Amino acid sequence: MSINIKYYGAAKNVTGSCTLLSTSRARVIVDCGMFQERELKKRNWEPLPEDLQTIDAAVLTHAHLDHCGRLPRLVKEGFSGPVFCTPATRGIAEIIMLDSARLQVEDIKFKQKRHEREGRVSPYPYEPLYDVADAEKAIGLLRKAPYREPVEIAPGITAAFYEAGHIFGSAFLRLELRDTDGTARSVLLSGDMGRKNLPIQRDPDPAMDADYIQVESTYGDRRHGATADIPAALAEVINATVGRGGNIVIPSFAVERTQELLYFLGTLLREDRIPHLQIFVDSPMAISVTEVFKRHPELFDRETKALLQGGKLMEHFPNLHLTRTTDESKSINRIRGSAIIIAGSGMCTGGRIKHHLKTNLPREESTILFVGYQARGTLGRIILDGADKVRLFGETLEVKAQVSRIEGFSAHADREELLEWLAGVQQAPRRVFITHGEEDAARSFAAALKKARGWPTAIPEYGDAYEL
Repeated sequence: MSINIKYYGAAKNVTGSCTLLSTSRARVIVDCGMFQERELKKRNWEPLPEDLQTIDAAVLTHAHLDHCGRLPRLVKEGFSGPVFCTPATRGIAEIIMLDSARLQVEDIKFKQKRHEREGRVSPYPYEPLYDVADAEKAIGLLRKAPYREPVEIAPGITAAFYEAGHIFGSAFLRLELRDTDGTARSVLLSGDMGRKNLPIQRDPDPAMDADYIQVESTYGDRRHGATADIPAALAEVINATVGRGGNIVIPSFAVERTQELLYFLGTLLREDRIPHLQIFVDSPMAISVTEVFKRHPELFDRETKALLQGGKLMEHFPNLHLTRTTDESKSINRIRGSAIIIAGSGMCTGGRIKHHLKTNLPREESTILFVGYQARGTLGRIILDGADKVRLFGETLEVKAQVSRIEGFSAHADREELLEWLAGVQQAPRRVFITHGEEDAARSFAAALKKARGWPTAIPEYGDAYEL
């Protein structure tokens, strides 16, 4: 018998998700994400481990960059097998990977010129991790898989996709692996687990029995604020900032978070709880992702479907501006008076948000509002942790703007919600692997799970392998 699981990402950290599952017949990976924490980014450029060079297939739980962002690199290194995902994930992953490729090409050119001017040398090679051609090849490998119907992804390995409630098209997986001697194992992998009662998104399906379980732990050490508190908190930040005459700058993920923000802003505008400001969605990616949402109305929750059918979802947005071009983006910073500026990336690691931060961080009257997770070492986390100064575009900027955070927006389940999801499991698994969380969060959740269910757990390190 030879059925194994090995970890090449999201092990005691929250990005770079990549889990390798092997039998003597086939190798598959679940996710192939980009590392985004500053101290781990170098892993993106490291040579691929030998056993990742011989995989038969890949599966994507969802389309966030930390889950699909290294797939074009895998293709660049020679992978040409199928990549299975839900239809909505396919549409969003195409946008995410192409945008990542373009940004890398642009950023490398910019950094090389700046480093030459400053007499510095980059710790990374002056070449993109992959380019647009590599991303297009990766997109060509994506294969649509329906929810709740097992699909054979490699010899002796089947996968079934279930609603994870995290972002549009997201799924948790149940894999069945059968070896040549007839030995069989089942593995349940959470991907990024969502929450109940979020706007737009359907609720997660319940977990089910499996021999082994892999579960994320991003917020495994805490509880979120109630979703119902979001409108009041959002209105408070907006009204206070308008009172000072500043802008509300919101770093936001293009997938789900931007759409949720618009949902809540629409509610506040309908109820006249905030001024009818100009609202800018300065993210071509978010605009394109919204088009994918429109193509999959079957994934909306009941409330959103009702608003769409009644024509009420967008009726209070006469001042909404969707900015695609660079010139449109630059013009935002010339506007006088208060505005709401939503721009990517969500952790401030790239994209147009950096230009709006450059303009607004030195302004005492403005607010930088965080509505999503900020990984350790990212610019967003540095600002959120209270830095007085930050480096941006080779300059040192003073942080004079107000910095706020609204917790309830998170698309990740918290400790209690993860335990509630796992309550669907009736038969104790042989072991639970706790991933996708900083070490303290993972250990805290392991302790909570042991107390609640008594299940054996492991917290893998990068490169750790386990026989199943």
